[in-house]
Amino acid sequence: MRKFVIGAAALAMLVGTGPALAQQSTMKPGPMWTAARILVEDGQMQNYMDYLTKTWMANQEYSKSQGWLLEYHVLQSTNPRDEEPNIVLISRFKDMPSAAEAERRTAILDKRLGQDAHSAARASGARNSMPKQMGSPLYREMLKR
Repeated sequence: MRKFVIGAAALAMLVGTGPALAQQSTMKPGPMWTAARILVEDGQMQNYMDYLTKTWMANQEYSKSQGWLLEYHVLQSTNPRDEEPNIVLISRFKDMPSAAEAERRTAILDKRLGQDAHSAARASGARNSMPKQMGSPLYREMLKR
C-alpha cells in the first residue's frame, strides 16, 4: 500500500507539471527601451538641437562604443497636439545596469564631460529654459522564442 501511495503521488506530480511545461510563453524578454518625451519651448528648438548634437548624441555614441547602448534615435513629431512632446529621445539597451554599474558609468561620463554631480545639475537647470520633460517610460521589448 505504501508503494502505491508513493507511486500515485509521484505520478500526480508529473501529470500536474506537464501542462505547465507545455505552456511556455511564445515570447521572451528582450532589450530595454526608454522614450524620453520632450516638449521644446517655442523659439528654443535650434538651441535644443545644438545640445542634442553636441552633448546628448556624443554621450550616446560613447555609450554605444562601450557596449552599454545598442542604438538611439531622435524623433521629432511632425504634428504634435497641445501639450504633447515635439521631441522623443529613444534609447535601446541590452538590460538595466545594477545601481553600482549605473553609478560607475555616470562617473565615467561626468569625467568625459569635465563635470561632477553639482555642475551636471547646474547644466541641466540651465537647459530647463528650453525643454519641458514630459516623462521617460521604460519598455521591455518582447521577442519571439
